[in-house]
Formats: sequence, C-alpha cells, structure tokens
Amino acid sequence: MPETRLDLARIRAARQVIDPVFLDTPLYRCEALEPVLGCAVSIKLETANPVRSFKGRGTEVVVSGLAGAAVCASAGNLGQALAWSGRGRGLDVTVVASRHATAAKLERIRALGARLELVDGDHELARERAAAIARRDGIRLVEDSLDLETCEGAATIGLELVAAAPSFDAVLIALGGGALATGVGHVVRSEAPGAEVVCVQPAGAPAMTRSWHARRVVTTGPTHTIADGVAGRRPIPEVLADLLVVADDAVLVAEASIIAGMRLLLEHAGLVVEPSAALGIAAILEDRDRFAGRHVVTIVCGGNVDLTAYRGWVG
Repeated sequence: MPETRLDLARIRAARQVIDPVFLDTPLYRCEALEPVLGCAVSIKLETANPVRSFKGRGTEVVVSGLAGAAVCASAGNLGQALAWSGRGRGLDVTVVASRHATAAKLERIRALGARLELVDGDHELARERAAAIARRDGIRLVEDSLDLETCEGAATIGLELVAAAPSFDAVLIALGGGALATGVGHVVRSEAPGAEVVCVQPAGAPAMTRSWHARRVVTTGPTHTIADGVAGRRPIPEVLADLLVVADDAVLVAEASIIAGMRLLLEHAGLVVEPSAALGIAAILEDRDRFAGRHVVTIVCGGNVDLTAYRGWVG
C-alpha cells in the first residue's frame, strides 16, 4: 500500500495510552435493520463512553505526551474529549467553538472544566481563533485530523473492527476533517484489503468529498447541514493526501437521508445518535443496489445531540 502519515505500530501502541473506557466498544450485527436496508449491517458503537463519541481515543493519545495547556477548535465533540482527557491529567484546556454549535455540546464542554470561547462564525473561524490563542499563549494547538495523534487514536477503532468482525464487505465512515476516515481506512486497507472503504459526507458540507474526487483541495462556501460535526469548508492538504490512499470512494448524501438514518437507528437499534453518526445508514438508503446482499459495517461515531432538535427531526 502507498504510504500515509499513519503507522500501524504506533496505532497498536496507542491502545496502551488510551483509557480503557474508550476501547473495545460494542460491535454487533443489527438484524432488525437488515430487512429495511437490504444488506447485513454491523454497528460499531462509539457512543458508549464518557464523551459519547470516538474523539476520546485521539485526545487520550494527544494528552499522553503533553504537559501544561492546550487549545482546540471544535464543533463540540473534540472539545468535550480534550476537556475530559485534560481534566484527568491536570491540563488547562481551552476550547473555541462557534456560538451556533449544538448547545448540549457546549454545556458539556463547560461541565468538564474547560475554558470555552465562542466566536460569531463557523468552525473555520474557530480554527483561526484557536491558532491565535496558541501563538499568543505559547501552548499546544490540537488540530483535529492534522495532528497524527487524532488520526491514530481513531485508527484503534479499525484494529478492533478487523479483529472482531469475521468478514465484512464494506465499512461506511463519516467524513469531516478526516481523522476517523483516514485512521480506520488505513487499518482496513492494511489488514482487511478486500473490504471497501466508503466515506460519507453531507451534500450540504461537501468540501472533503469534492477534494477526494478532484484529487486536490477544494474549498467551499458556507455549509448547510444538520451534521455539524462534519461541516468543514477547508480540507487539510496532508489529510486529503492520506484519504486519497486509503478510501475507495467518497459519497454525498441528502439531509432527508440523514434524518431517515437517524430515525431508523432509533426505531430498529434503539440508538439516539447525532446526524454525523447516521451518515453510513444514509448512504445505504441512497444506493441500496450497491450494498444489496453485502455485509456492511457502519461506525456510529457520536451521540451528542440537542434533544429538542432531535425530536423535530425524527418526529
């Protein structure tokens, strides 16, 4: 396989520094979904942990080699994870987020003891502000997806997947900044090369998917999606380079399909998930013929959702 920035030996070593509360998450066949979707579906559940997302794996790796203070920009999940990991090690954590981010995520960041700074703009403006704080204060800037620790922490999901799943034909991975997709994709490409790695992004936030197809960075204007966790506009060149190596495809899905996926996960799997976590199901709904009769794994990557909005979406 052509090289990426990631390394299997480091990924295996990462398991030793990640709090076990984030490891060995449930992986199971969800037979109740299968008649609806027309394929065998296994769920890798990354919400059953203290921060209700996969991000804790990466922040645990980050803080294992860090002292003092750190700052990050976040739509909510990375901020919670960094706050949780930092609190356990006595680090001073600052999180910069959009004032329009999900309120429940912002409240949880504060509850975990991080300093929260809000900006009147989107995630890209939050990234710029976090970088400015890091320069001003001389502290560690944690950049999701660019920092290898975030990718290789997420990649430990892939280790668990290839070890536990007897066989699978495709893995569907939410695509935002790219840490989850490049991390899991790297392991699957290396250890289960017969499986298809399909990345899924909302049509209302298509920058990374457009970049993958163009094989160069494509930036976009304002995003329009309920899946705030994957709503970036400016792909990171280094991350795109890794994605081009490990991904077989990158697809866009409509908002209606994301909502339908959330509803199916509630009705047939008993799972309350945030929109980003339903992207894999949305991809199956939009291309049933592609996945018909195959064994598909989808990573349910986050469960931090505003309940008022959620009720409005799922009805």
